[in-house]
Amino acid sequence: MAKVHITDLVLRDGHQSLIATRMQTADMLPICGKLDSVGFWSLEAWGGATFDACVRFLREDPWQRLRQLRQALPNTRIQMLLRGQNLLGYRNYSDDVVRAFVQKSADNGVDVFRIFDAMNDLRNLQVSVKAVKDAGKHAEGTVCYTTSPVHDIPHFVELAKGLAEMGCDTIAIKDMAGLLTPYTAFELVGAIRAATNLPIHTHSHATSGLAHMTHLKAVEAGATIIDTCVGAFAEGASHPTTQSLVAAFAGTEYDTGLSLPLIEEISAYFKETRKKYWQFESAFTGTDTRVLINQVPGGMISNLANQLKEQGALDQMDAVLEEIPRVREDLGYPPLVTPTSQIVGTQAALNVMTGTRYKSVTNEVKLYLQGRYGRAPGHVNEEVRKMAIGDLEVTTCRPADLLGDELDKLRLEIEGLAKTDEDVLTYAMFPEIGKAWLQERAAGSLKPEALLPQQSAATQDNAPRYAADEFKITLHGETYHIKLSGSGRSDATQRPYFVAIDGVTEEVLVEPLNEVAVAGNDGTPRKTTTAPSAPGQKPRPSHPGHVTAAMPGNVVDVLVSIGQAVKAGDGVLVIEAMKMENEVQAPIAGVVISIFAKKGDAVTPDMALVEIQPE
Repeated sequence: MAKVHITDLVLRDGHQSLIATRMQTADMLPICGKLDSVGFWSLEAWGGATFDACVRFLREDPWQRLRQLRQALPNTRIQMLLRGQNLLGYRNYSDDVVRAFVQKSADNGVDVFRIFDAMNDLRNLQVSVKAVKDAGKHAEGTVCYTTSPVHDIPHFVELAKGLAEMGCDTIAIKDMAGLLTPYTAFELVGAIRAATNLPIHTHSHATSGLAHMTHLKAVEAGATIIDTCVGAFAEGASHPTTQSLVAAFAGTEYDTGLSLPLIEEISAYFKETRKKYWQFESAFTGTDTRVLINQVPGGMISNLANQLKEQGALDQMDAVLEEIPRVREDLGYPPLVTPTSQIVGTQAALNVMTGTRYKSVTNEVKLYLQGRYGRAPGHVNEEVRKMAIGDLEVTTCRPADLLGDELDKLRLEIEGLAKTDEDVLTYAMFPEIGKAWLQERAAGSLKPEALLPQQSAATQDNAPRYAADEFKITLHGETYHIKLSGSGRSDATQRPYFVAIDGVTEEVLVEPLNEVAVAGNDGTPRKTTTAPSAPGQKPRPSHPGHVTAAMPGNVVDVLVSIGQAVKAGDGVLVIEAMKMENEVQAPIAGVVISIFAKKGDAVTPDMALVEIQPE
């Protein structure tokens, strides 16, 4: 039968691609009745970054979201995105954790598991595919499409054949960055169909402007399911508009049979809903053909922009996008999809922000270069590998073979806080934020990050006022572009600010001469003042023995103690920044005489975290 089936992505990849995965469950449930009546082949609603965002930002229980969606969508398959042996985290998990996670996901409402591996290493998919089949659910084996000197159609066909041999029910071609061109799609779909005889499901982001044509040619070649997103969360870094594709196939042998008026009603609902999340809107929402070079996937671009904004470094986005292909080549051309997209993207950001390539290397890059994520598709830059991991042995077996069972250990670690197996798995995915989330739940203090008030012409005069952090000034006929990128620790009289002036970062010391009144959110005048340093405040770095972080982040581990001797290059702390862990190293050899940071502290580059007395 030639009919085309549609999977809609509005509940997962749509808002992940455009508003940094911030849509709350409460804004999904009211429209589920209409979504359920459309007749979609499936609704992608879980997995990917949604689990992380629920816990980290929205302070929701991701498992409760899944159960609520299952109840609200009784007639529609719920689909999730599963990263094979990585599940939903940023490392490989032991086989017992993989099996438990798949079973609990199935128990709570997932019908279709789209299973992929960022390295396209089939060894990393075997356990999760079998677990899905054992749970009686639909296993969709996934080929991550990318372009490089080592990726071609025969390569992808061999991957698809391997997925078919594992027992997958369908094959997905996951074009996470919008790199797949229409005629290549036609050739690739035809080749995979001939080799596997399985239904083919195509997924292509609209970033490059090619996805609509790519889906059309894929369908003509025999693809029977395509991914789209209702118009309010479509296009740009997201996906082709559902309504457009439904209209394109109407009246043909591929007619979807779906109701355009009903989908338009749904889109109108999400159009209004999206306004609530204006503060998370990505600046990268339109067609951007640079993706054909930098290959940053749609699901990452808005998050990368948001993360750089949080670092006070959004002005360096273009430089980071230029650096990403260079880092990818150094790492052997991995497809850029979670977690490798985040691994490569964060390392590229570090290279740019520190001013020296690989001066600071994330723990995840080190693990990657040790083979702990799987086999790199191409040749790894051995100079970079040596710089990052020295003479450490490189793994050649399936990475999870090095892991013993973890589930019982995880249960013990979180005993007393975890009430269910689902809680244990939340902790397993994200130990630091997961534990904090469980502690706050127990204390009844879970609170989502604040949504800034919506502004409109009617309420603008009474709306809260926000200070500009980016502006232009004209002085003596010369115009300068100014961006405030961060502030340092104040003393009794001065506060340092980091300011980019026409792209050049400067430190500016501000000495307030008086106090000014500003309007609070309730309109009441409030006074502002420069406070003296608080007790326990971290000192500013003043000599080579002061250890600092390369970028703002949170301390996840302190690796040294007072009195400990260290060599230059030894790890002293671990900082989490942009979802990746970065080991902060000793700049000199000596003895640790002070530790100013503790686990959980939020830190910035202008703080001394550890003090080392030179030898």
